[in-house]
Amino acid sequence: MLDGLKNNLRDAIKKIVKSSGIDEELIKELSKNVQRALLQSDVNVRLVLEITKQIETRSLNETPPPGLSRKDHIVKILYDELAKLLGKESDFDFKSDRQNKLIMLGIQGSGKTTVTAKLAKFLTKQGYSVGVIGADTYRPGALVQLRTMCEKSNVEVYGEPSNKNSPDIVKNGLKYFESLPLDVILIDTAGRHKEEKDLLSEMEQINKVAEPDLAILVIDGTIGQQCFNQAEAFHKTIPVGGIIITKLDSSAKGGGAIAASAATGAQIMYIGTGERIDDLEKFSPTRFVGRLLGMGDIQAVLDLAKRLENEGDDVRLKRISSGKMNMDDFFYQLEEVTKVGSLKGFLDNMPGLSGMVKDDQLDQMEGRVSKWRFIIQSMTKEEKADPDLMNSSRIKRISRGSGWPEHEVKELLKNYKNSKSMMKASKGRQMQGTLRRMGFG
Repeated sequence: MLDGLKNNLRDAIKKIVKSSGIDEELIKELSKNVQRALLQSDVNVRLVLEITKQIETRSLNETPPPGLSRKDHIVKILYDELAKLLGKESDFDFKSDRQNKLIMLGIQGSGKTTVTAKLAKFLTKQGYSVGVIGADTYRPGALVQLRTMCEKSNVEVYGEPSNKNSPDIVKNGLKYFESLPLDVILIDTAGRHKEEKDLLSEMEQINKVAEPDLAILVIDGTIGQQCFNQAEAFHKTIPVGGIIITKLDSSAKGGGAIAASAATGAQIMYIGTGERIDDLEKFSPTRFVGRLLGMGDIQAVLDLAKRLENEGDDVRLKRISSGKMNMDDFFYQLEEVTKVGSLKGFLDNMPGLSGMVKDDQLDQMEGRVSKWRFIIQSMTKEEKADPDLMNSSRIKRISRGSGWPEHEVKELLKNYKNSKSMMKASKGRQMQGTLRRMGFG
């Protein structure tokens, strides 16, 4: 998905992650690299300048929150600003006391009929009863295509093959479905161009007849900024309330199509990622940006950082960041990792570590963390508070109590000391540094 943009953004991040230190020159270079990546993906110049100015200003002036290194904070800023460009996550607000009517709009060839069928199946799987009206009277075979695709999800399609009057078909279709226990009615209309005045006029008539609860604009993700004027023209004719972007699986210009949604002020609600009937997914700006940056969903990592910040354990945080952490603190960090999920999931989400650890190393690491948790739990309160108390007899006792060999206890102590020294040197890079000191970074 959007391979060019993805690779360019990842390259920009790698430069930050691999740098020996953060300075103004490096931040300005990041800003230029992001500019280049977005412009090459056909994102509007004005939007590119706005977002990169924000990235630069915030990176230079903001102080990282507790639990996040400066490098990771800059990656978070990049993530925040890209997600902001894409808007907020949005969903349908269906009313339970009536049939909710959605009108589907789009340019010729945008994949609108296919999306209508996909959306019908998606909503059916969510438990809604759906009916579809086929009102595209211009494209031969449109009604047949719609019926064939909707049959797969047992959704009824109303159409009149011999009738060329779209507003009449919509009126008759609504009357036909009126007595049926349906939650949602999707209205598929003919694809049109902003210059086709007759078709735009017909769309207005359909809108008056249907009185839809929501107009959804279907945009072809491969046409980039060209869709800006198209979206604006549709929005002036019928206020667009939601957007679905198709063909993002093969698009080099998807960035432009996404940015062009600004023409309507409407949120991107769903994206089409393939040709199959199931290839429609709810659009999440955070997940989408996470994919682009190679982080999975970074939100899990940010939530972890937020917990560190909000738990109010200032004493613990000061101890960790000053390199004075004890074994309880080390155990606390391991517990925080497990809250995110598996270590593989954690590393996939962690800025700078995604994809950098091989699967066999991950298996080894997962095993270590599991052992260490048992070993730490077998220590006394005094030993956790001051691991320097450890001697051979204590190690033997802990080994017996945890069920793991003595060399595993010694390995834990070695990594604890390495991590503690690193924390002091890096002033609190916490999770990333801890994992690296485990011997996998």
